[in-house]
Amino acid sequence: MIEPHGGKLVNLFVEGTERDALLQKAAGLEKIRVNERELADIEMLSCGAMSPLEGFMTQADYQSVVENMRLASGFVWPLPITMAVKPGDERTFEVGQQVSLVDENDRVLAVMDIEDIYQPDKMHEAKKVYLTDDPAHPSVAYLQAYGDTYLGGKIQAVDEVEHAEFHEYRLKPAETRQLFADKGWKTVVAFQTRNPIHRAHEYLQKCALEQTDGLLIHPLMGATKKGDIPGDVRFACYNALTEGYYNMDRVAITIFPAAMRYGGPREAIFHALVRKNYGCTHLIVGRDHAGVGSYYGTYDAQNIFSEFTPEEIGLTPMMYEHSFFCTECGNMASSKTCPHGNDAHVFLSGTKVREMLAQGQRPPAEFTRPEVADILMKFYQSEQDF
Repeated sequence: MIEPHGGKLVNLFVEGTERDALLQKAAGLEKIRVNERELADIEMLSCGAMSPLEGFMTQADYQSVVENMRLASGFVWPLPITMAVKPGDERTFEVGQQVSLVDENDRVLAVMDIEDIYQPDKMHEAKKVYLTDDPAHPSVAYLQAYGDTYLGGKIQAVDEVEHAEFHEYRLKPAETRQLFADKGWKTVVAFQTRNPIHRAHEYLQKCALEQTDGLLIHPLMGATKKGDIPGDVRFACYNALTEGYYNMDRVAITIFPAAMRYGGPREAIFHALVRKNYGCTHLIVGRDHAGVGSYYGTYDAQNIFSEFTPEEIGLTPMMYEHSFFCTECGNMASSKTCPHGNDAHVFLSGTKVREMLAQGQRPPAEFTRPEVADILMKFYQSEQDF
């Protein structure tokens, strides 16, 4: 089994009498109500998905990550994982203090030992991490609305983040590792997505599966931007697609609870490192991976892997060019394998697809499977009715 990032799969949950004592203590501590992204980060940190991190970043780790894509220890890490004092919160916190991290219902999830308090240059963070300070970028807008004081320190988790649905798909890294071992998969390729899976993505997945033992479809179900398709609709699409067109002896679907940063190349590295913690040996990296708008070049998320040695990443990225159905070839292809021009390629823009679905028009089967199209048509038409 592939080694976790940093060499050890972290588990921040406390149990038994230690948990009981910590919960009792937490009731008397100052509480910090976390936002949706921080909630996802606590879930990822607690179960070891973000190994080797054991909490929210101190200034030394934060600065090293922002400037060099490495933790202070030297391990590759591309994205800041931070906890902020929220705007309007006038309380003063101190190094050495313990605080309770609570959800929107004031339910204690974790206790944090404050090891560091610092004021970041958030727009410098935006330009280094997201390569822009344009407030139209979702994570730049997030930083602008975020607090100006960061708190760094380890956490101890006392409870799991509550979810209303899809419990059977919520596997922690230790559980996916066991799943892969039970199936006898020595090599597993992960597919990251926050969208329904159309024919082009299906093609990449099956090409990758030809070279590995198993495929993990690992949809991101944490915070996403307004306008993204809801998780329940996406999951209905995943199930319809895999039940009809995949060999489920070689495929697993579990939830990736992270929040989406839309960080393009840096987020591609993040996706690789955390999928390694889930036990995956490979990650599909297609065009504009984790991108949004036109902030990143088409293949920036692939090119960034050349800035690190294979040993530093530990997982193998499987890089693919833009794929499509070619009417001349009569099959799925990419610009690498197809000699025909664009007029032979079945391609629809996202805007065009949404228009068709909202009007009850099923996109061609060469673009998306009819079972997926029907689910999406129902969703977009219900949105119009609303």
